[in-house]
Amino acid sequence: MAVTRAKKIEQVEKLTGELNEVGNVIVGTFTKLTVSQDFELRKAVRSAGGKYQVVKNTLAERATKGTKIEEALKNLAGVTSIAYTKNDPVALAKALSKYAKDNPEYTFKAGVVEGRAISIKEIETLANMPSKEEIYSKLLFLINAPAQRLATVMGATGRDLAVVVNQGVKENKFTAAEAAAQ
Repeated sequence: MAVTRAKKIEQVEKLTGELNEVGNVIVGTFTKLTVSQDFELRKAVRSAGGKYQVVKNTLAERATKGTKIEEALKNLAGVTSIAYTKNDPVALAKALSKYAKDNPEYTFKAGVVEGRAISIKEIETLANMPSKEEIYSKLLFLINAPAQRLATVMGATGRDLAVVVNQGVKENKFTAAEAAAQ
């Protein structure tokens, strides 16, 4: 069944609205994907906090006119799919890279991260980076470590004094000093 002009305009407007809100897009292509493989791909993208859509090339070009991802979707050929997210681009790149390794039918065409076009090689590099949560946890550990060490050192002085006094009491060292003082 042919898609009417009004339906195409509606699809372009919907896609334009969604893509205007995002800055992270990965464009891919595939050949001979089965329904179950497509379901797996969509599930992987959803779990990474993104959306996935197969688009017609001309509709994708029209939808991205004037947006920051326009460069990545110019001069497309063949089957085109886009995965996009407002959130962490690393999680999306990891999910798609893992899927592409497991299913060689899926390959990358281009990508955009934070409004900047990236190459296929950069998508692979992005997939190997730690996620935002990992970076935040490492950063917090680095910020917290000096304070922890300082607290440990400051507490060690009192603890060491208490240990020395306790040993002196156990060995009756203080009774001889009291007798000499009298």
